[in-house]
Amino acid sequence: MDPTQKKQDDELLQLVTFSIGEEEFGVNILKVQEIIRTMEITKVPRAPEFVEGVINLRGKVIPIIDLRRRFGLAPKVHDKNTRIIVIEINNIIVGFVVDAVSEVLRIPASTVEPPPPVVAGVDSDYISGVGKLQDRLLIMLDLDKLLSSEDIDLLSNM
Repeated sequence: MDPTQKKQDDELLQLVTFSIGEEEFGVNILKVQEIIRTMEITKVPRAPEFVEGVINLRGKVIPIIDLRRRFGLAPKVHDKNTRIIVIEINNIIVGFVVDAVSEVLRIPASTVEPPPPVVAGVDSDYISGVGKLQDRLLIMLDLDKLLSSEDIDLLSNM
């Protein structure tokens, strides 16, 4: 094995992990700006079905996307565990509603495999890989692909 391969295998990915339903997902921590509790979400007329509305976060209006709806899952009433993960996609700040945030995790890049065509009902277009942990699988989301360019245009005009 050449030394560059060994270094790549030892690279650690730092992830924020969260759950939606029974599945556990991870996103690169560098994409996450903050994680907040749910707050009052203002509905937006004629918004796409997966857009829950907008919030005012310290004077900035941020569109809120329900990942359950984005993935075609049944809606769930927000509870004490529900969180909004605030990220930036293509220069737009967006909040993603998740059922619960689990932990910040470091996993070796070598434990991540390419995604199968469909994982837990989530289209592989949104998945960058599947991390194999000792006792569970972690679906790695590619946040940049969760929204189409049309979605981003729409959100930027909210």
